[in-house]
Amino acid sequence: MTVDEGVDITKEQDRGVLKRIIKEGEGTDTPNTGCQVTVHYTGTLLDGTKFDSSKDRDEPFEFPLGKGQVIKAWDIGVATMKKGEVCVLTCAPEYAYGAAGSPPKIPPNSTLQFEVEMIDWKVEDLSPNKNKGILRHIIEQGSGFDSPNDGALVTVELEGKLLSDGKVFDTRTVTFTIGEGSENNICEGVERALEKFQKGEKSRLTIQPKYAFKSEGNAELGVPPNSAVEYVVTLKNFEKAKEIWSMDGSEKLEQAKLFKEKGTNYFKGGKNQLAIKMYKRVVSLVDDMPADNSESDENKNQAKEYLVSTHLNLALVYLKVTPPHHFEAREHANKALKHDDNNVKGLFRRGQALLGLGEAHEAIKDFQKIVDLEPGNKAAANQIIVCRTTIQKQKQKEKAMYANMFDKFAKKDSELEKQRAKEEVDVIGEKVGEWGAGEGEWTDQQRDRKPTEFEKENPNILLLDKDGRFENM
Repeated sequence: MTVDEGVDITKEQDRGVLKRIIKEGEGTDTPNTGCQVTVHYTGTLLDGTKFDSSKDRDEPFEFPLGKGQVIKAWDIGVATMKKGEVCVLTCAPEYAYGAAGSPPKIPPNSTLQFEVEMIDWKVEDLSPNKNKGILRHIIEQGSGFDSPNDGALVTVELEGKLLSDGKVFDTRTVTFTIGEGSENNICEGVERALEKFQKGEKSRLTIQPKYAFKSEGNAELGVPPNSAVEYVVTLKNFEKAKEIWSMDGSEKLEQAKLFKEKGTNYFKGGKNQLAIKMYKRVVSLVDDMPADNSESDENKNQAKEYLVSTHLNLALVYLKVTPPHHFEAREHANKALKHDDNNVKGLFRRGQALLGLGEAHEAIKDFQKIVDLEPGNKAAANQIIVCRTTIQKQKQKEKAMYANMFDKFAKKDSELEKQRAKEEVDVIGEKVGEWGAGEGEWTDQQRDRKPTEFEKENPNILLLDKDGRFENM
């Protein structure tokens, strides 16, 4: 093969990467950016000198496609290959090792040729723990470098179907805010994936139940519980939310007010998870403002008010979710009380959380402090009664548990004593049997004889006396 053979596969059409197929691959799918590809290759200079080969090592080579971990020609060329395909890539220096080369095997400004075999690839895993919960296969690459962020307004075209039988349950074009997609029947997996999309990108997403519609399913869309789904999604347009680092104090407070109102509306509507998201955005916006010396006192005080009220709201929502999240509720109540240690709502919600965690002794302190601050607070007074009742029940339970424990120990000791007594009787019976005496009586020989050498060495051997009692020799 000469340097000029092959099809130019560069976007610029500058003949920097030429491809000639030796063996056709299977199907139509090719790997995309983010896929973990596995290939065999042999690299040569134009004069035929081999400088590297995975086949010689009998070790296929793996790398993430499109991440710049291989030469530019490979990211371009391997992305065009089908499974099982074998091709030759001719790579100009600027798409390989450039003017520096890769001494000692690759001289400066070398054009290289690689025979590459596509063995397989794994599609990109976008799930947080890389547990294959959200898999992306890019069908059409997007343009630009920006992607939507949390809070961005996006317009997408999508089609969703069940993996189990291929039934299409959703086909539409929809505009929504990332982070609030559930309001438009958009599942978490689609939202998370969109944060990796570029404008115009079209991708196929395979989403497991945890990131789809979970154990509840979606009756409105006709998605059964615990269903894995597949979406084909095209990002038509998006408007990024302004990043926190780019806002001044007044902008942060303005955004915090909007998100706080959203959170409260979601909470009133029974949409607790959305409420939690909105309240957490408030916290992220103003959390560092009270300690920021560059902020005005007015902004600092306003930020502190938002923090206290938002942490109180989060504590309340976590107490209301099913099942209640008492640990999270306690933490947010603590954060509110850090700014205002006599806040009655904070004390009450922390008391409820502690009671839920089984810490009634600590909870009663919070409710008692409320009564000290507000002697007429009946709700706190009632909770004190609940705490005392809980503590009494805990004591009774502990008492019963220890009593059962002692009974078991006593029974075990009794059984051991009986076993030891039985073993002693067995030993005595064997000795008496040897001497020919009946139980409870001595022969003349037994009464008058002197101890044997064995008995002198073992003085604790027991014998029956004439009244049937045990006595030591």
